[in-house]
Amino acid sequence: MSVLECNNLTKHYGSAPALNHVSFTVEPGRIVGLLGPNGSGKTTLLKLANGLLTPSEGEIVVCGAAPGRESHAQVSYLPERTAIPTWMSTRQLLDFYGDFYADFRREAAEEMLRHLNIQPKQRIKQMSKGTREKVQLIMVMSRAAKLYLLDEPIGGVDPATRDYILSTIIGNYNPEASVMISTHLIADVEKVLDDVIFINQGQLVLQSSVDEIREEKGMSVDALFREVFKC
Repeated sequence: MSVLECNNLTKHYGSAPALNHVSFTVEPGRIVGLLGPNGSGKTTLLKLANGLLTPSEGEIVVCGAAPGRESHAQVSYLPERTAIPTWMSTRQLLDFYGDFYADFRREAAEEMLRHLNIQPKQRIKQMSKGTREKVQLIMVMSRAAKLYLLDEPIGGVDPATRDYILSTIIGNYNPEASVMISTHLIADVEKVLDDVIFINQGQLVLQSSVDEIREEKGMSVDALFREVFKC
């Protein structure tokens, strides 16, 4: 069974289509890059998959069901903006996730936090922006989910932090699960991707494995992206 399936998925904001008859599937065990310029519909697609928005037309199926209470237990979502309560301490945040998510792996989270030298009593508001982003990602990746939806996880951080974030993603997801990473920073994430989905102005441009792109087109994903989306 596919982890994520979109069939003629369409979402309008007023008269403007953010997504326009998009169809694709994501199989278990794949890391997929959802790639496109800013404003191409990436965030809308992730919000639809997480049940934060409802389709205008078509359907989206997550782990065999429409997004809702059942799928929420199987989807771990990282929003584009940091959304963890800043008044909490690290320990309180761990307690919060443990209470809220039955699949939260507290030991895995604690190990990654120790790696960052983050103390249990330290409050989120005392952390730098980059550290907050790392902490939120650790919380998201410490769930034993079936589908991880990551919206611009490396968008506003320095190159060293990007490497840490990518290694966290690779090292902590369930191998039978799938990860969808929305980004426009292709060169940074390409090394971890199995498949790519290109979207532009709400429409599907390409779905392919990274190996096929390299073998058939003789270029990197980043080079193909630049060719497809050149101004």
